[in-house]
Amino acid sequence: MTDTERQDLGLFTDLYQLTMLDAYLREGMHDDAVFTLFVRRLPEERKFLLAAGLDPLLETIEGLSFSDEDLNYLKEQDFSQKLIDYLRNFKFTGQVRALPEGTVFFENEPIVEIKAPLPQAQLIETLVMNQLHLQTLLASKGARVARSAQGRRVLDFGARRVHGIDAGIKGSRALYLSGITATSNMLAGCTYDLPVAGTMAHSYIQAHDCEYDAFKNFTNAFPETVLLVDTIDTIKGVEKVIKLANELGDDFKVKGIRLDSGDLGDLAFKVRELLDEHNLNHLKIIASGGLDEHKIAQLIKDNAPIDGFGVGTGMGVSDDASALDMAYKLVEYAGKGRLKLSSGKPVLPGEKQVFREAKGSFSHDTIARVEEQLPGEPLLRKVMQNGKRLPSHQRNIEEIRQYAQQQLDKLPDSMSSISCTEASYPVEISDTLANYQKEITEHLKRGGG
Repeated sequence: MTDTERQDLGLFTDLYQLTMLDAYLREGMHDDAVFTLFVRRLPEERKFLLAAGLDPLLETIEGLSFSDEDLNYLKEQDFSQKLIDYLRNFKFTGQVRALPEGTVFFENEPIVEIKAPLPQAQLIETLVMNQLHLQTLLASKGARVARSAQGRRVLDFGARRVHGIDAGIKGSRALYLSGITATSNMLAGCTYDLPVAGTMAHSYIQAHDCEYDAFKNFTNAFPETVLLVDTIDTIKGVEKVIKLANELGDDFKVKGIRLDSGDLGDLAFKVRELLDEHNLNHLKIIASGGLDEHKIAQLIKDNAPIDGFGVGTGMGVSDDASALDMAYKLVEYAGKGRLKLSSGKPVLPGEKQVFREAKGSFSHDTIARVEEQLPGEPLLRKVMQNGKRLPSHQRNIEEIRQYAQQQLDKLPDSMSSISCTEASYPVEISDTLANYQKEITEHLKRGGG
């Protein structure tokens, strides 16, 4: 069975989750635990992150199970029969509170809080982090790229170089909800009902003896296509498009041309002038080839006549910030707040809530204990109860995308800029939570157990 054929993901966990689970079962540790998922520090160029991946994750958790093949494998690894029996009928029964997908958030703020019997909450750590880490990382990158384009179309061309099939499919979803216009990834489009878009590759031109014949034949098959003009010589390629337009007359339905190499800004000016001279003002110019948010922003600053962008590797792998300092930590067990005192890795104990105040744009956040009532909007919402997704919080991809844009539009200008600045968004800890953390810290330092 290949990885793409597997439907049961119970074994998508680290070995130490199972060894701890085995030990918990031996000790009879079944009380409720609370785990918090958060990002300790933002990457250097990030002033905000965009939460993504929650809905697919909840669907996976709801159906999480172990097959006979899984259980036989675990027997071979010398796990106890108690563990095997527990996993045979495994069903997640816990509660999940989370930031809705598309929510802007900042460092140390809870993204997800999971409350469930300790063995259950421990087991899903690897899955939760894997799924939310990648999709949040890519949504955050996609938001930067989309906003740098200032309303122009941005197409996701990254499927060929992203890190695996799961990353390609769910990454395209994350990019779309962040503001990217469409994806070239057909499986992602089919799976999540995303708009798909694409043009043609150089190989189609190369396979023909004549570039003009390639353009003509492709246009016959797909009249409203976008033609790639830089396989041999960009300007000569555009001249052949003009020739084809003259030959076809009213039957010429081509939508645009794509530039994929060279000085994109300089070529765009030359190509636009050439097309306009021949009354092909309606043809759009799409640029691609090693683009990211900074290159797009520069092209727009230079007033390059480019109508849309195709962005691949840099966005698909978030090449300038390839990982988040994301953590999933135990913060409560059996009704008692828990934390660790490791240097540089603070943990806020207990169930929490984040309150966000806004004066037009977002002004500041406060992380508080869950029972507190503070000014501002409470961001964490209950999305799963007794192991079942709550219908009231299930949204389609277009609703999530619209919500994400509303969130991004409320960012202060200093936070939404793609340039490096010293500014940071103010996130406070409530006095009640700070005192609770202090009490537990002092207890631990006294050697309390």
